Amino acid sequence: VQLQASGGGSVQAGDSLRLSCAVSGRTSSLYAVGWFRQAPGKEREFVAAITWKGGAPYYANSLKGRFNISRDNAKSTVYLQVFSLEPEDTAVYYCAAPEGGFAGATPQGYDYWGRGTLVTVSS
Repeated sequence: VQLQASGGGSVQAGDSLRLSCAVSGRTSSLYAVGWFRQAPGKEREFVAAITWKGGAPYYANSLKGRFNISRDNAKSTVYLQVFSLEPEDTAVYYCAAPEGGFAGATPQGYDYWGRGTLVTVSS
């Protein structure tokens, strides 16, 4: 499975942004795709995940409300929409997928990672 995140950029606080994760390869056996982010000097943090077939979303409790994850199976793409961006959202955003079933909210549960996309939010 290969993943490629895109859609990052430099935005102002209060703006919204939609990130895309293009998925290719063995998508027929894919269980879920997750989004993580890593701010400078901080550990990689779980943001949200969505099951590939059923489309069930899961969000980090601390981030609920400003993030929306969705997928378009026909385009093999998972989206992460972020509303009301804050400077604290500045990070490299990664999408990832587990080899097997549900991977939870830890990076160790995910086996395939794409190159991240940088989001910079200025106040």
